[in-house]
Amino acid sequence: MYNPLRMQPEILYLSRADVESLRLGMEEIIELVADALRERGQGRAEMPPKPGIHPGPPGNDNFVHAMPAYLPGLPAAGIKWVAGYPRNRDRGLPYISGLLILNDPATGLPAAVMDCAWITAMRTAAATAVASRHLGPEDPRTLGVLGCGVQGRTNLEALRIVHPGLRRVQAFDIRPEQTTAYRKEMGARFPDLELTAAGSPEAAVRGADIVVTAGPIRKRPEPAIEAEWFGEGALGVALDYDSYWKPDSMRAADRLVTDDREQLLRTREEGYFADTPAIHADLGEILAGKKPGRRTRSERILCLNLGLAIYDVATGWQLLQLARERGVGTRLPL
Repeated sequence: MYNPLRMQPEILYLSRADVESLRLGMEEIIELVADALRERGQGRAEMPPKPGIHPGPPGNDNFVHAMPAYLPGLPAAGIKWVAGYPRNRDRGLPYISGLLILNDPATGLPAAVMDCAWITAMRTAAATAVASRHLGPEDPRTLGVLGCGVQGRTNLEALRIVHPGLRRVQAFDIRPEQTTAYRKEMGARFPDLELTAAGSPEAAVRGADIVVTAGPIRKRPEPAIEAEWFGEGALGVALDYDSYWKPDSMRAADRLVTDDREQLLRTREEGYFADTPAIHADLGEILAGKKPGRRTRSERILCLNLGLAIYDVATGWQLLQLARERGVGTRLPL
């Protein structure tokens, strides 16, 4: 029988290349995220609100977050240490970077350390897909994307899985060259989609059945989306806190949902979501059957997805199983 006290403890290190080589599919990540949210909604998962630090001069919107979680259903325990630096794009560096550490729930010993950039990109989009599966229109055809970076790409991939009838994407980015690159890349991946360059946030939002906003998170946002642009029966998913959505556009929603109410309240204490209306439900409650999903075809719903540690731990756990099975990664002594 394995006894870690009689062995030299070691961890498995997975680089980003290692993580990507395991080819964990978006379909599976969507189900991992859904299961994690359901477990959270049932009151079984442990996940305190993420604390953060903000290096650099005031007002720069940098953050480094610690995101711990325990999912007894897998079982899996771990913590993500993730940074977001908006100005990194001007340096040729990624906006999001960090590491995920997984522990053996039985012994507490560190089991793995892996790059979390790919995980963050994929699990965030998977959470959008889960939200849209329960809150979105029955047969959405048009997607509005505001922010044509990594999340703009992965969210289209995830939404196409749960809504194969999508036919049109209205894409906007404050940097027109980003929109051009997005249309070229995603058009090659999804040749049956009509990808249009929206010249303004309004052009991206009006007429869209689903709207995803994926810009940088800002403590002092300059939101653009007006209430009148948000169509009847539409779903909005904000990945960038309240950076794109004006308070009036949030109030125009018939229901406001978040992926975790406790996290939203903590984030509000830190100065975000200053004018956000009351939350009607969180996704965990909906998946656990405690609150309803979409109730009518005409309902306008806005979902604030903050990004949860349970997504990372669930996805990282599955990657660790695959890495062990396939002999991927580097073993390092502690």
